[in-house]
Amino acid sequence: MKKKALFIGRFQPFHNGHFLFLESILDSYDEVIIGIGSSQYSNTWDNPFSYYERKLMIEKSLDELNFNNFSIVGISDIHNPPRWVDHVVSIVSDFDVVLTNNSFTRDLFLEKGYSVLNTSLIKRDIYSGKNIRNMMVKGKPWEDLVPKSVVKIIIDIDGVKRVKSLSQ
Repeated sequence: MKKKALFIGRFQPFHNGHFLFLESILDSYDEVIIGIGSSQYSNTWDNPFSYYERKLMIEKSLDELNFNNFSIVGISDIHNPPRWVDHVVSIVSDFDVVLTNNSFTRDLFLEKGYSVLNTSLIKRDIYSGKNIRNMMVKGKPWEDLVPKSVVKIIIDIDGVKRVKSLSQ
C-alpha cells in the first residue's frame, strides 16, 4: 500500500541531491508533498531565493522527470519548536510519513508520534545549498550541481549576483 510523504527542505537552491532523491522515490508513494521551509525568507545569505523562485525551481526540475504526483506548500518558520509540528500539520494535514535528513525536524516529528524516514544523502559534501552558494561567491563552477532548469532560473533572476551581494 502506497502512502503520502511529506518531504521538507529549504531548497536554497534546489539541487541534484534533492532531484536524485525524489527520482529514487517516484514509485514509492502515491503523492509527495514538498514543503518549502523558511518560506517567508528571501534575500539573506541562508535564504537567498524566495518561496516562488524555489517553487519554480522544483516544478521545472520535476517536469524533466515527468513526476506529477507531487504538490508544493510553503512552510514558514514560527521560531517556536514545541509548536512547529502543529504549525506544519495545520498547513499539511494529510501525510503518512515525513522524509527529512534534518535531525531537528526528525526529532520534533518523532516526539509528536509521526513516522519519519531519513532521506538518502547523495554526495552531501557536494550537493548542499551552502556549498553551491559558496561556489557561486568564489566564481567556481556550480552549474553541474543543480538541474538544468535551475541553472536557467538562477541566471534569469541574476541569482549569482544576489548570492554574491548577500555573502558580504
